[in-house]
Amino acid sequence: MLVLLPPSEGKASSGRGAPLKLESLSLPGLTEARSAVLAELVELCAGDEDKAREVLGLSEGLRGEVGKNTELLSAGARPAGEIYTGVLYDALGLGTLDSAAKRRAGRQLLVFSGLWGAVGVGDKIPSYRCSMGVKLPGLGALGAHWRGPMADVMPEAAGSGLVLDLRSSAYAAAWKPKGEVAGRTASVRVLHAPTRKVVSHFNKATKGRIVRSLLSAGIAPAGPAELVEALRDLGYVVEVEPPKGAGKAWTLDVLVDEIN
Repeated sequence: MLVLLPPSEGKASSGRGAPLKLESLSLPGLTEARSAVLAELVELCAGDEDKAREVLGLSEGLRGEVGKNTELLSAGARPAGEIYTGVLYDALGLGTLDSAAKRRAGRQLLVFSGLWGAVGVGDKIPSYRCSMGVKLPGLGALGAHWRGPMADVMPEAAGSGLVLDLRSSAYAAAWKPKGEVAGRTASVRVLHAPTRKVVSHFNKATKGRIVRSLLSAGIAPAGPAELVEALRDLGYVVEVEPPKGAGKAWTLDVLVDEIN
């Protein structure tokens, strides 16, 4: 099983350890594309601060995030699972998993990113600010920048099992499973049961809880149908929309009344 996660907007501070080593990150086929984004982002943020804020879509109150990006090559790096914070990652609680579940997380979780393309939760990265929706002056829209490199590396990364896609639409734009891989991909939405609407907090927290439940139980469904059965066994209310033809992903709606 491979689980695709969005990053968090908020991030923990960089560590005091050794700085980033691009060549040590998962999916080494992305190294060249990562290097290009990293170089332009650092250059942008080291120049006109107001222009950098505009490009990154940052408010005046987030001015300090520009300075953070100027130090990406020298700042200490921490495991991505510690850098990403927020509702989904709080609910996932990587730091409180038992040792076996943590090992599964290291093998099965990929976090998509405007800066890195995608990283494993054990990959060491500095804290940064750069969403997938950013359009850099030189490279252009990051979603488009990543499509080619991701298309090259992700089919192999997906292996032969289930691909559980929990990304938001902006990050899903960087790689869309195709063909045989799409047929074993399940995209999950979380809906507020009484209204059948997506509510941000419910959506993020429940996705984090789903991943934690699967990791803790040691469940790795072989495909979307097995995932539906596993989630129902774990107590989730799931509605299914099977794919409309070969080479199409499944859509699963998880219904929730409240988050405990």
